[in-house]
Amino acid sequence: MNSETKKFAPLNRTMTLSSDDEKKFAQDLLHLKKRTVVKEIENRIINQDLFEAINFLPDKFVDLLFLDPPYNLNKKFSQTNFRKKSLRSYEEWLESWFEKLIPLLKPEASVYFCSDWQTSISAFNVLNKYLKVRNRITWEREKGRGSTKNWKNCHEDIWFCTMSDSYYFNADAVKIKRKVLAPYRDENKKPKDWKSEREGNYRLTHPSNIWTDLTIPFWSMPENTEHPTQKPEKLLAKIILASSREGDFVFDPFCGVGTSVVVAKKLNRKFCGIEIEKKYALLALKRLNLAEKDKSIQGYADGVFWERNTLREQINNKKSK
Repeated sequence: MNSETKKFAPLNRTMTLSSDDEKKFAQDLLHLKKRTVVKEIENRIINQDLFEAINFLPDKFVDLLFLDPPYNLNKKFSQTNFRKKSLRSYEEWLESWFEKLIPLLKPEASVYFCSDWQTSISAFNVLNKYLKVRNRITWEREKGRGSTKNWKNCHEDIWFCTMSDSYYFNADAVKIKRKVLAPYRDENKKPKDWKSEREGNYRLTHPSNIWTDLTIPFWSMPENTEHPTQKPEKLLAKIILASSREGDFVFDPFCGVGTSVVVAKKLNRKFCGIEIEKKYALLALKRLNLAEKDKSIQGYADGVFWERNTLREQINNKKSK
């Protein structure tokens, strides 16, 4: 299982598991065999099939549910293969486990559901049966190969839903700091809706449902792992800050290498993740361990989300002065 024999280029920072890591973290994995209470699963990773574990989870403990299930593609996840289904069969598969999650949600809970363009309609059909669908976020996934016979696919969707009309949302926590290329001043020659700083002119903008400021984890980023569909920490930070308070409970039943729970920990939320693949569950625990010492999130600093590459640019400017 471990990757310690795999050779990487000197600057490759992809996180892997050593034999020592496996021994160290394996004892912390949770496997449910009976009905639990919230304290028993709080800040834990459950290494188990969701269809089995879901029967033992407590009711109404989730403030924020993040869902990133396999898309309807042929995909290999470590030891597990997901096979593409007909759209109808895929929708039935989604509903087979999603309806069982509803009793876990608090009355004011929010839900974020990831999908690609082909599965987005199936996801909406299921979500609309059980929740109030608030919005569809489309985010730019800039990685991927081009196509000579079609448009390159470089976006994914995230459906934002709530259990009721009473829910928490903090737009101020997820504003984006952007460079002002054409600074406009009022009649008194004062900046209008922007601020002049030593490193340049910037504006805080309200978050929209189009996200173009994300970078998919790649080989030179310390958050990168060998998981084939890993989401950026910055993406999860937006969701967690917008739709939960400190101390709220974030739950991810397809947590993979743990991006959602790692960010929840960094932002002082309680969390629980379920992951069927032991290798990925162990990587999640390793990342959680590292998060105790380093709470930084790429692209998020001083309580502000920065436009892609802008924060790095400002840091470089400070170093050169």
